[in-house]
Amino acid sequence: MNDTVVFHGGTVLTMEHRAATAVAISGGRVLAVGDDDLLLAHPDARPVDLAGRTLSPGFIDAHNHLSIAALHPMWADLSAVHDIEGLAAVLHAHARANPDTAWIRGCMWTDLGHGFQPRRADLDALGLDRPIVVAHYSLHQGVVCSRGLAELGIGRTTPDPSGGQIARDAHGEPDGLLVERAWSEAHARSVAAYADPDRWADHVETRARQLLADGITCIHDAACSPEAEAMYAMLHRNGRLPISVVAMPHPAALLQPLDRGRLDGPPTGEGDEMLRVGAVKLFADGGVLPALDAHVGTYHVQVGELFDGLGEQITAVTERDFAVAVHAIGNGALRCVLEAFRGVRAPRMRVEHACLAGRDELAEMAAIGAIAVVQPGFVHHMGAEVEQARFDDATWLPFGDLDRAGVTIAASSDDPCTFHQPLRTAARGVNRVTAHGNVLDIAQGLSYERWLEAYTLGAATAAGQEHERGRIAPGLRADLVVIDGPLDADAPPRVAQTWLAGECVFDAQW
Repeated sequence: MNDTVVFHGGTVLTMEHRAATAVAISGGRVLAVGDDDLLLAHPDARPVDLAGRTLSPGFIDAHNHLSIAALHPMWADLSAVHDIEGLAAVLHAHARANPDTAWIRGCMWTDLGHGFQPRRADLDALGLDRPIVVAHYSLHQGVVCSRGLAELGIGRTTPDPSGGQIARDAHGEPDGLLVERAWSEAHARSVAAYADPDRWADHVETRARQLLADGITCIHDAACSPEAEAMYAMLHRNGRLPISVVAMPHPAALLQPLDRGRLDGPPTGEGDEMLRVGAVKLFADGGVLPALDAHVGTYHVQVGELFDGLGEQITAVTERDFAVAVHAIGNGALRCVLEAFRGVRAPRMRVEHACLAGRDELAEMAAIGAIAVVQPGFVHHMGAEVEQARFDDATWLPFGDLDRAGVTIAASSDDPCTFHQPLRTAARGVNRVTAHGNVLDIAQGLSYERWLEAYTLGAATAAGQEHERGRIAPGLRADLVVIDGPLDADAPPRVAQTWLAGECVFDAQW
């Protein structure tokens, strides 16, 4: 049976800087790229008329937390909660619906725009019979009730961990807010309370199909726990993995240092096109407490959490031939990452986020071949938070400077910490419009086409996948997206179809 398909009559973004209007695919691979004469060359093929639309390689979200986002339907959604009364209503309803879970977990608590800050006493007042954790949307802090603090062994005399803070009241007692590495174990325990492998796998399938509807055909799961790796492997063995996954190893206790035992397991690159081991994920600084080291005139700003031991961890990872990916939001953290990268040899050196950087750091990234895995959607919320925090020697969300320095850019969302749709996040990377409706440093914007390249070839390069995906070229996977509408950041187009290995898996007409 002839399974050849010829797309024709549109614009083809090959990501190879060549003009094309038609693509032939067969056997899950790209067969040929050219003009509409491909219809004559393959008379028995099934034609797909693009009708003036755009064909792109499938989008790759190079920093996504699919294994965590998939669990969100099992937790209490706090994204619309702005006060204690609303918090009480949602958590009580969740507790009634989940009588057997060891922890009550609320997710997507946000303090943006309204400053809602629950504390231990607020959670204690609910009178629930189990530990409660309220997880911040950033996944870098959470609030825990008294019962939860007791289970975690956190009390008046507990010191702040390295890289974390235990917030305290006026009397020195923990007030329930655990920041950065101080909240890691609360995250791990509350996730484990819901992560039954079978139900977890079902939720991953559901979430992955939602990603396909937005043109995402592959994700890099940044900070993938051992349990999540096992769950992905089970899905893959059973033929149930809807999209390609690059699993980036990290301990279950989010934000914690390297689990050296994992270096005895499958290395970076092991696997196949549907499930592959990625770079080991490490942290240089915090998410809500990023390490900043910059100047405004003669005033020196030096704040945030810089995590210890990064150089030793990077050396251990790269000596075992694993690729490495390091979270670095602040420029102080970026300097530490670059210092640790000097002298090591690794197949890929990824910097996750790179949200604040100066020209010297960007030049060094380019010189050593480090890849910047950035999130254009951060312009929405993070841009709104830093509009007034301008520095003389460092720039926020420096996408334009990264590109001009010659740094390879991989695009991503950081889902579920912000919205994930590539056509939507790319628009923010073009027009730089923040949640306040202001424009944050338009000189750092990139074209829509450049963002789509970062969501395809750039993201593929970040995981060493450029020889299998990320371009439309003969022999590569036929993971494709049909884009309906002009590439206009002020009125973003939509995904009309998503094709995975030559099969249409999403059609907006269905």
